[in-house]
Amino acid sequence: MPSTFRIPQATISGPYGKALTTYARRTWGKVPDNAYVLWHHRKVAKAVFSFESKVSRWDRLDAHLKSYAELASAAVIGCSWCVDFGYFLAHHEGLDLAKLREVPRWRQSTVFTDVERDVLEYAEAMSVTPPTVTDELTQRLLGALGVPAVVELTQIVALENMRSRFNAAAGLQSQGYSDVCEVPIVLPSTS
Repeated sequence: MPSTFRIPQATISGPYGKALTTYARRTWGKVPDNAYVLWHHRKVAKAVFSFESKVSRWDRLDAHLKSYAELASAAVIGCSWCVDFGYFLAHHEGLDLAKLREVPRWRQSTVFTDVERDVLEYAEAMSVTPPTVTDELTQRLLGALGVPAVVELTQIVALENMRSRFNAAAGLQSQGYSDVCEVPIVLPSTS
């Protein structure tokens, strides 16, 4: 389903716009719909793009766990754009897509380790309103991952909440990024 663009789609122009669209097409094959929305406020756009560039260099949390957490958070919030793009990024990072497709139904799936299940539970608990993170869950993650990795996990889920809520509110839908993946996206189970 194409994006509805509740906030009108801007025309990306100028030297910075040309650099942005060239980078996006080279990196992802097309310009993400959220760039067309952010472009209405250049200071916001530049701040978001700069921060995302810095986030991509965080390295205390395993990339698989980071992807699981982002996808779980996006699924809870209901951002199809974020789930679509998350699968695309995971595909290009060489992550296990068969396992990633199980994220929306991780409770019923048998493919996840105990630590992965705790990460998924944590991401979901942070993404519901009000948050339902428990001391016990946090202690398990601190013991398994260490403090720096849990700080990164917490921040990456908080960031995914920001991304997903922005994109969902702006009316952005899946752009077909995940079409390049061999494994289709699975919807959450209804049980």
